[in-house]
Amino acid sequence: CVIFVSGCNFDCPYCHNPSLVDPFRAEKRVVIKERAIMDFLHKRRDLLEGVVISGGEPTLSNGLIPFCERIKQMGYPIKLDTNGSRPQVLDLLIREGLVDYIAMDIKTAPELYSVFIKRNFEAREILSGIQLIMASGKDYEFRTTCIRPIVNDRIIEKIARIIKGAHLYALQKFVSRDVLRPEFFRGSVAGYNEKELFRLKSIVEPWVRECIVRC
Repeated sequence: CVIFVSGCNFDCPYCHNPSLVDPFRAEKRVVIKERAIMDFLHKRRDLLEGVVISGGEPTLSNGLIPFCERIKQMGYPIKLDTNGSRPQVLDLLIREGLVDYIAMDIKTAPELYSVFIKRNFEAREILSGIQLIMASGKDYEFRTTCIRPIVNDRIIEKIARIIKGAHLYALQKFVSRDVLRPEFFRGSVAGYNEKELFRLKSIVEPWVRECIVRC
């Protein structure tokens, strides 16, 4: 079961869930009340393997902690998809045992977030999120959607060095369909083909335990 939480503090041009980020596309959202979600999960306890909480950015939600508590009380493991920008919330979720798997998106080199992802964003928040996750003892992965000019050889190696020793790093192929900022990509070849992704993988492999390509 995947639950999408609306709202995000980033403005990634390639975001594939624009209706969760852009208030002007909110009419495309299907809003489900928490009570209905809990009823659904309760009835399917013997059928579902776990719950994924994605977004948007879930850690922006004030109700995330009690929401996870109620899901855990039903016995479900929880996977959290996050951009890692709110390390204080991640820390609480980890310490309270409310997440079992964390997938953090690393958009680009931390110092370039303010250029491509969010104006005036502090790189130290991303670095703190990475450090928390790697020290958490939880299962985790880092992942990067590979798009020019947000990612190139030099940037991908810098990210790999930052997450040195990480259990899993996934390089993801860019899908150009229904993105948040299509104008960002006009007149340019943004995506990497499969051969190019595997070349990026070869750059990463000396630094992490496992690197995979998701096409």
